[in-house]
Amino acid sequence: MPTDPCLADLCLPLLLLLITPLLPPTGAYFGLTSKESLSLFTSPAPIISSTHSRPHLKHCDLLPLTRRQKRLCRKEPGLAEALREAVRLGVVECQFQLRNERWNCSLQERGTLLKRGFKETAFLYANSAASLTHSLAKACSGGRMERCTCDDSQGLESQRAWQWGVCGDNLRHSTRFLQNFLRQRKGGKDARAKMDVHNSNAGIKSVKSGLKTTCKCHGVSGSCAVRTCWKQLSPFHETGALLKAKYENAIKILGASNEAVGGHETPGQLFGGRHTRSTDFLYLEESPNFCRP
Repeated sequence: MPTDPCLADLCLPLLLLLITPLLPPTGAYFGLTSKESLSLFTSPAPIISSTHSRPHLKHCDLLPLTRRQKRLCRKEPGLAEALREAVRLGVVECQFQLRNERWNCSLQERGTLLKRGFKETAFLYANSAASLTHSLAKACSGGRMERCTCDDSQGLESQRAWQWGVCGDNLRHSTRFLQNFLRQRKGGKDARAKMDVHNSNAGIKSVKSGLKTTCKCHGVSGSCAVRTCWKQLSPFHETGALLKAKYENAIKILGASNEAVGGHETPGQLFGGRHTRSTDFLYLEESPNFCRP
């Protein structure tokens, strides 16, 4: 049985398919959409003494995570660094894509936005979910996480075929892990809660839409007698550009305020008679001017 971690990017489609339909009903409350300071995520990881038997435990304890998230982090040696990378990606891309907007992803105003249902709020949720998806997928395919590494698929004819890129994931365990990590509180039934879930999933689907097929030929003198193909993620900067386009075309749904409007409010009830798609950004209220005197 091969023991090597799966080659970079070969497990991405499996992990993405795993994540996409299963986001918890509270959206991606992590990183840019959490209430915690991002400084410990965006600052360089502290140097842990090489004599420390399990250095990832210290990294997990230093990160601003919930108790449940800390427990999960301590069980997965590669998770702390993947989380740091997710937040870094999200912040950098948010500030780049919104650099010319009235709200330019200033982190100081993030807390206020998270209490409202603006277009900017929709972008934050989608961006946070997308960066987390991208970072976890990269960490998994790169063999940096023990609990979602590639495994040898059933029915392989040889170890060589596995080394070329045929690999599989433990979908059941990984699904449970991601659901538990993202879930922080019970999901609400009001329009705002549904908006957060919808936009988080739209962000994940934006990452999935960027999967590209890469192929490699095997044969004498380039004859391509055997061809192995796999899916590879687009650079996150390309995903960020897609998120910005969705932000610019976000759709306002019924519900004039950020207050609960009852359990019958669902995405699809809009102003202007337009219908939403699962990849659209939705918002509840018009954005303020953001200009200060």
